Amino acid sequence: MKHQIFEDLFVLELANNHWGKLERGLEMVTQYSRIVRFNNVRAAIKLQFRDVDSFIHKDWKDRTDIRYIRKTLETQLSKDQYKTFVKAIKDGGCIPMTTPFDEKSVDLAVELGIDILKIASYDINDWFLIEKIASTRKPVICSTGGSSLKDMDDLITFFRNRQIPLALNHCVSAYPSEDEELELNQIDFLRNRYPDITIGFSTHEYHNWEWSIMMAYAKGARTFERHIDIDDGSMTVPAYNSLPHQVDVWFKAFKKAQEMCGAPGTQKRKPLEREIKYLDKLVRGVYAKRDLPKGTALTTSDVYLAVPLQQGQISCRELMSGEVLQKDIKADAPIHIDEIDSPYAKNDSLKALIYKRGLDPKMPKGPDFNHGDQCIPNISTVKAVKSPVAKNENC
Repeated sequence: MKHQIFEDLFVLELANNHWGKLERGLEMVTQYSRIVRFNNVRAAIKLQFRDVDSFIHKDWKDRTDIRYIRKTLETQLSKDQYKTFVKAIKDGGCIPMTTPFDEKSVDLAVELGIDILKIASYDINDWFLIEKIASTRKPVICSTGGSSLKDMDDLITFFRNRQIPLALNHCVSAYPSEDEELELNQIDFLRNRYPDITIGFSTHEYHNWEWSIMMAYAKGARTFERHIDIDDGSMTVPAYNSLPHQVDVWFKAFKKAQEMCGAPGTQKRKPLEREIKYLDKLVRGVYAKRDLPKGTALTTSDVYLAVPLQQGQISCRELMSGEVLQKDIKADAPIHIDEIDSPYAKNDSLKALIYKRGLDPKMPKGPDFNHGDQCIPNISTVKAVKSPVAKNENC
């Protein structure tokens, strides 16, 4: 069920923010396509399709006092205008996507070559529309705002049985959403319940453009959606709509989350080389308690453990009872890997690693003790600079 098209995909919901003006919509496509390219992310710009003539009952088309009806009528576009939109989105390097709200709009999406279809939260159990969308075999993203568990289970089963790629977005359909309403733990719930489905996050919060995406990414969300707009002075921008500079921040927060989370959490990470060097220098080395003659079979009564671990010295990790000394060792001297009869001493690659780790006994003394490229600055330096490690001259 998982599909590569959903992975690390941003959906920029243009919705009806063109306000029926092709020029305004194209300017939005231009500005956001540029930000997408600058941040080197994959993004879809999503339109909304409605066959207005059939979508609104003929007896209610004059009820412009009802906001949804008025907005639908005021933002109506022709097929040719939508075709211009789709071309501009593709030319801008983005993926054309739409939410079709009726069956005729699904046909229009196919005709215009739309790549991904969206099921809005309130259509999650509109099976007439869902059947029509599924007939296209196109990848689908569905938001879950306000839905029941049965709604989600039925939808997943439907698409799973038909082997149609589906992503499921955690969504709180409150416009705008307060931080305490985001319920990001639902991402964990959805991932656990539907492990074969890409889980995303469709968000309408407005206080910050960094926190929620970083947390959502860390929890495993892999597709993300926000409403977009521009502030051209022609109208008030709703709080839940993001402006270009805010989406730029959003993308950069995603990149930082990727950087901080690292590789997928499906296997043990590979430690950093400098991390290993640092930790190796803190491991205790093996020292002779007294003068030990060649041929001594080492026991814990013959040695003691202490820091620092020196290059070539065996550590608590390699010490085994019965290892035989190959030469005389003075009291308090380190015992080296090539001074004992040990399996480690016969393995050239392991022996080389042991000689690379630890501290060089010839290392000159200095004001600060260097722990494997990680410097511990003095207290006066810490107080004097904003970034003590970066600006400590002794590092």
